[in-house]
Parts: sequence; C-alpha cells; structure tokens
Amino acid sequence: MYFAALLARTEDGWEASDTELDNVETLTDLVDLAREAAIDDDTVVAFIEQEDAWFGVIRVDGEEDPRVFLSHAAAAAKSSYGAMLTDELLGRDEDDMTDLDSLDLDGTEDGEPESDANDDDNHHIHTDDSAVSGADTLLPPPGPLGDARLLADLGVSERELLALDGDALSTIADALGCTEVLEAVR
Repeated sequence: MYFAALLARTEDGWEASDTELDNVETLTDLVDLAREAAIDDDTVVAFIEQEDAWFGVIRVDGEEDPRVFLSHAAAAAKSSYGAMLTDELLGRDEDDMTDLDSLDLDGTEDGEPESDANDDDNHHIHTDDSAVSGADTLLPPPGPLGDARLLADLGVSERELLALDGDALSTIADALGCTEVLEAVR
C-alpha cells in the first residue's frame, strides 16, 4: 500500500494534500501535480511511501527541474511508482519501458546516469558502484539513490535523510514544521 502527499510551502507555513497516484505514470505527471499544488511557484515537496519498504521525496521549486531522493532504490524498483522514480534517476528512457508492472531490470540503452562531479548542489547518492556493470546494464543500488541534499535548506541534512528509516515521513515533517498538516491527510 502506498501513501502519497504533497506539501506546498506558503507564506504562513505548509499546506498538505493527499495525492491520488492513479493517473501518475511518469515523473512528469507527478511534477505536474506538484506544480498545480504550488502557491506562487513556491516549493512543493511530494512524499511517496510504500509500507516502510522505501520512501521517496520529490522536490519541485517553480519551473526548475525536480529533485528526487529514494531511500532504497532496489526495493523501490520492485514497485510501479518506485520504478518510475528509479528509472528517472538511472536515466532510463520512458520509451524503453513499456509498462510499469512488467519491468526489465536487466538494463537500459542509456548507459550510466548523468552526473557532474563538480556540482555540489546536485549530490547524488549511489552507494554500491558494483550495481553498475557495463554500459548496457544499470541496476538500482541496494540503498539510497538521488539527491540526498534536496531538503538541507529546509532543515533535513543529507546525513539525517540518509539515516531515516521506519516512519521517515513523520520525521521529515517534524523538521519542516508541518507534522500536523501532514498527519491531517494521512
């Protein structure tokens, strides 16, 4: 079972809404939902959680590219919404994936994910480089994947985000100061 919510930052704090993922097939669909929830193009944070197996955080700031973090990429890749996010982070092309429920985890034509080692603002966690074995094979790592710094300016450091387990979304909501609004939609 999934839980998904959108938190939109406002002048007065955060507004939360639960999110139906039925019509979400791509990260673009999810980002569009987040932008619709935004107040004056301010920050929106989307949470997706699957029964303590993994959680994902997607941050959308106005028209900037979304920033994504997954707590456990290999576990997420086994579910439809987690696979959608994992594929995006690993650089798999949507056209390569015919159906979210029938995943081919043996590889991708795109090769390794794009990264700029000199870009401190776009820090990506990929804990097991052995998960990548050759240009034609790209498997999700058995740990975190994505931008672990995406909430640092909001009060959740990279170290704190990487250490989260269990009820991670509540811990993040506490740090953001929006526990009550998140629990209202839970």
